[in-house]
Amino acid sequence: MKTLAERIVIQQGDLTEMDTDAIVNAANNDLFLGGGVAGAIRRKGGEEIQRECDAIGSIPIGYAAITTGGKLKARFVIHAASMELGGKTNADSLRRSAAHSLKIANERGLKTIAFPAVGTGIAGFPLKDCAEIMLREAAQHLRGETSLETVYFVLFDEAAQGMFERAWKKIQAEPASGSAGAKGA
Repeated sequence: MKTLAERIVIQQGDLTEMDTDAIVNAANNDLFLGGGVAGAIRRKGGEEIQRECDAIGSIPIGYAAITTGGKLKARFVIHAASMELGGKTNADSLRRSAAHSLKIANERGLKTIAFPAVGTGIAGFPLKDCAEIMLREAAQHLRGETSLETVYFVLFDEAAQGMFERAWKKIQAEPASGSAGAKGA
């Protein structure tokens, strides 16, 4: 059995090239694949992903929805709605949409999932806070009963990768009892 530290992988790369069961889209609650990560997913995965999103329709902020991966290597795209279209991401919506993405992956029996730094692009959420929130959610999920074996964080550049690595080291150094909800929003 892998340790928690081995089950969370932080790397630099192209999310749309990940050969995982699912990749996570930094989505708006209308599931419109416009710019940023969502636009890259639409361009590489094909219009069928947007058509599936259109069929789902709007979802509440803080929730997530799943579609096929279209032409992507990933079998599924989980759309984490951390903002409204044209809006901003906040700590609560990021935490809830990340947790819901992990829950959906578990419900589908998926073994691998890859996240970008949700909400840090056009939604304007601070990268350092994003790293702490998303890593805490992943760690908490992996400590429980789950089908997920590995959670990847695929970051756009070295600076983002470094920020996530520092946040992960900090979280791992905390006493186990203080890890759940020790940090407020």
